[in-house]
Amino acid sequence: MGALLWLLIPLVVGIAASVWAWSTGHRNPSPPDHDTWEDLDRYQRLRTVLSANEHCKAA
Repeated sequence: MGALLWLLIPLVVGIAASVWAWSTGHRNPSPPDHDTWEDLDRYQRLRTVLSANEHCKAA
C-alpha cells in the first residue's frame, strides 16, 4: 500500500498542475481600451517619424 501512495502523490500533483494551467488560460480578458484619440495621435506621430519625405531629400 505504501508504494501505491507514492504513485498517488505525483498523480495528484499532476492533476493540480493541469487544473491550474487550465484556469490561468481561461481568465476573462480586461475591457478594451477605449481611448481612440490617444491611439490615433500615437499612430500619427509614428507615421511622422517613419516618413521618408523629411529625411530623404532628392539632390
